[in-house]
Amino acid sequence: MEWETVIGLEVHVQLATKTKIFSGSSTAFGSAPNTQANAVDLAMPGTLPVFNEQAQRYAIMFGLGIDAEIATRSVFDRKNYFYPDSPKGYQTTQMDHPIVGAGEIDITLKDGSSKSIRIHHAHLEEDAGKSLHEGLGAISHDCSGIDLNRAGTPLIEIVSEPDMRNSEEAVEFAKKLQSIVTSLGISDGNMSQGSMRFDVNISVRPKGQEEYGTRTETKNLNSFKFMEEAIALEVERQIEVLEDGGSIAQETRLYNADTKTARSMRSKEEANDYRYFPCPDLLPVEIDQSYIEELRKNLPELPLARQQRFIKDYNLSEYDAGILSGDRDSAIYFEKTTSACGDAKLAANWIIVEISARLNDTESDIETIDQAPVNAEDLAGLITRIKDNTISGKIAKQVFEAMWNGEGNADAVIEAKGLKQNSDSGALETMVDEVIANNPDQVNNYRNADADKRKKMTGFFVGQIMKASKGQANPGMVNKILMQKLNA
Repeated sequence: MEWETVIGLEVHVQLATKTKIFSGSSTAFGSAPNTQANAVDLAMPGTLPVFNEQAQRYAIMFGLGIDAEIATRSVFDRKNYFYPDSPKGYQTTQMDHPIVGAGEIDITLKDGSSKSIRIHHAHLEEDAGKSLHEGLGAISHDCSGIDLNRAGTPLIEIVSEPDMRNSEEAVEFAKKLQSIVTSLGISDGNMSQGSMRFDVNISVRPKGQEEYGTRTETKNLNSFKFMEEAIALEVERQIEVLEDGGSIAQETRLYNADTKTARSMRSKEEANDYRYFPCPDLLPVEIDQSYIEELRKNLPELPLARQQRFIKDYNLSEYDAGILSGDRDSAIYFEKTTSACGDAKLAANWIIVEISARLNDTESDIETIDQAPVNAEDLAGLITRIKDNTISGKIAKQVFEAMWNGEGNADAVIEAKGLKQNSDSGALETMVDEVIANNPDQVNNYRNADADKRKKMTGFFVGQIMKASKGQANPGMVNKILMQKLNA
């Protein structure tokens, strides 16, 4: 039987406010456990929440960024459940009246095709704390710790329709979301720090069937790679169960990225009884249309508009412009590099090939381009040395490696390692003469060959000359002098 996969995402995005959604506690990442949770975050008796207006602005900006409906009246509710990292015993969220309504996001797939993924809604809510199961020092190994620093951090939860049919579409949708929220400046999108987390709803059904199958939810995936792996594993599991005559239980699952396995966390009924009710401590939020329009007018540049500008202003291909415009930091890095070196194409190539390769290295702790040890100005300096023929493109890769390892800027590395390109025409002519004199048979074969064979045979002579120069001969000058000598 042929099976079709159906995927929907619930994406939790931490908003980049300085303080929490209902209190003045800091949202800074990395502080000592339980140093950023005050009495309001803990719902101590006598405390009252005060809504953070910046969180509202950011949520509306997201809605405008995906051309969604914006509610002029939204309501906060209490979602009641007990879990150790939820100090209140409930979560303040939005149920029936979310701030952002229906919208859609267009994604581009590897084969060049495009697809629209519908957004059901996005709502504001507070984050929970964090359970710690390792690294607790003197605490007994059979205990868990609770860090409440994250409790009360403002989130938007973005809920998609079940429009995705494979892991590629799900990952591209997640990447596009990250691109939008970082371009808007409403979140840093840092998945390793939990700023963006994905819950993936997965079901399978026979090809051609309209009715959805029973879905499972795999929670808290914090990388695109883990999402792809978890989807593949769950789809395979569901198909195997169904083909063996079993049935899928609606449940919440957890994926372990270290062991590449998943397990059931808890069963999930059709409707969980969270006993939602409007929060008695927060009034409904009502906003004027003029407030929305003011935000619309001042929205930052979005990825699609930036891509089109890069194509027009820098004469980049659609592919290159799409990669470089994908997130704000990469776009800023590219434009700074281009401005300093004056060559958009070379800047794009170095960023897309060399820098991206290192950022994608799973063994590296460097995840974002703004953390790269080679900044935009230094990369521009390297490109400038290629353009002025101080170094060749091949030597430039050695220089870049040294720069990445902290050995200084391009000029410092070139000087320290003696990598300056040899462009002395007299010295190069002497090298060419020596190579020709030392290889009479190859020269004779070259001169008796047709044009196509000559092109292939040229590489031998160039290689010998570059070897003699220890890789420092100017390739352009070498080729010019060599052709003059061989064809004389």
